[in-house]
Amino acid sequence: MRKAVVTGTSSGIGRAIAERLLADGFGVTGLDRAPPTLMHEFFAPVVVDLADPGDRAGVIARLGHADTLVHAAGLMRAGALGAIDLGAGELLWRVHVDAAIALADHLASGMGQGGRIVLIGSRGAQGLAGRGQYGASKAALTALARAWAKELVARGATVNVVSPAATETPMLVDPARAGAPPQIPPFGRFVRPEEVAGVVAFLLSPAADAITGQEISICGGASL
Repeated sequence: MRKAVVTGTSSGIGRAIAERLLADGFGVTGLDRAPPTLMHEFFAPVVVDLADPGDRAGVIARLGHADTLVHAAGLMRAGALGAIDLGAGELLWRVHVDAAIALADHLASGMGQGGRIVLIGSRGAQGLAGRGQYGASKAALTALARAWAKELVARGATVNVVSPAATETPMLVDPARAGAPPQIPPFGRFVRPEEVAGVVAFLLSPAADAITGQEISICGGASL
């Protein structure tokens, strides 16, 4: 059985990914600050605050071998120039970037042929008014993925980013994004978490062995 570590599994994209991987026969360790909302014989939930370096380090040290990492945990903080909250930017970076680095650094050494790292980015990395800090933290994931892909390619392990447009998750109604309301993609609705999970599942499959160092956009026409 393939084993995956997935972050943000209590809701939204992370939960949809965990459900899809369990259906595909993975054993999943789910990392989330919130209590688990999934029950499955092959799902092992771990409550952890990924923004807390100490809490995060303690949990990571206890993680067993996994050939797959999907970092889907995320949050939104908005703020335009002149009203920037530096603390919010630090929080975004700790969750989106520092947690990805810490998890990948721990797990990648055990990844060989077929190993997979998928980071959930965002179309916001292309630049949206009021979301500069958020976009910057998501854009950093693409730089990490390209560097790590070069480091792991000789082993047969791949690293990619999946970047959806606005997706039907609790983040859409988070009061912290009141100053930057979500934009419906041109195809007329928000992206569904299951659609993101489907792309992630493909990237984890043998059919995607030759895809690495790429950012795949699920944009609903937003990039046209």
